[in-house]
Amino acid sequence: MILEKILEDKKRRLHRHKAVTSEPQMRRLAEEMMQKEPKHPSFYQALAKPGLSIIGEFKQASPSLGTIVSKISLGERIEAYNRSVDAISCLTEEDYFKGSADCIREIRKMTPLPIIRKDFMIEDYQFYEARAIGADAVLLIAAILDDVQMRDFYQLAKGLGMDALVEVHDEREMERALKLDVGIIGANNRDLRDFTIHLEVTKRLSVMTPEDKVFVAESGIASDRDIKFVKDCRVDACLVGRALMEAENPRELARRWKSL
Repeated sequence: MILEKILEDKKRRLHRHKAVTSEPQMRRLAEEMMQKEPKHPSFYQALAKPGLSIIGEFKQASPSLGTIVSKISLGERIEAYNRSVDAISCLTEEDYFKGSADCIREIRKMTPLPIIRKDFMIEDYQFYEARAIGADAVLLIAAILDDVQMRDFYQLAKGLGMDALVEVHDEREMERALKLDVGIIGANNRDLRDFTIHLEVTKRLSVMTPEDKVFVAESGIASDRDIKFVKDCRVDACLVGRALMEAENPRELARRWKSL
């Protein structure tokens, strides 16, 4: 499966990263970042407010889409996001999504919006790095973590002053997330085994989501019809990648979707 290959390559990447910046060094960098006064709302706050929140994504490629060619520059994109979305998602996985930690460093200089590091988080090192580069939240994928890992990583993220979006794909994973009592739950409509899209995942899992949780629809949202569908599922936010990346005017698209 593609997911297993991604995780194998991620482990090799992490080994090389640690040879450049050790884990103790990265932890010190994270602690130094925590000493700085925050200048923007938390990721949780950005999604929990009334109305539909939109997380605008920046990614340069994906296994399902290949290379994504943006019609505008990164600076123009972030300026558009600053005027229309509520938070930013940045892919940092190198081999399959062509991302990097430098992507967040660059975006952090351009925006006051909260940023979530979207990656395959499997070691403590990545959480220290996320904080050091300016991320406000991280992604925890239930499909690749056992209950102990998910709990420990959730607590580590919180201890570093970051929120965590716990991503689930089915009812069993949703039950695991609810036992952990997380604040933000994301229903990923993309099957990580074959990367097919099923918006019904959001609909099924929405009925399991307590009112005190922030519920996010992820993946496959590309049209007015999709937005109306997830709104009917009573989501608090949606994470949009491809549609905003391919749009000539992501600002207007995001604004229209929020008004539907």
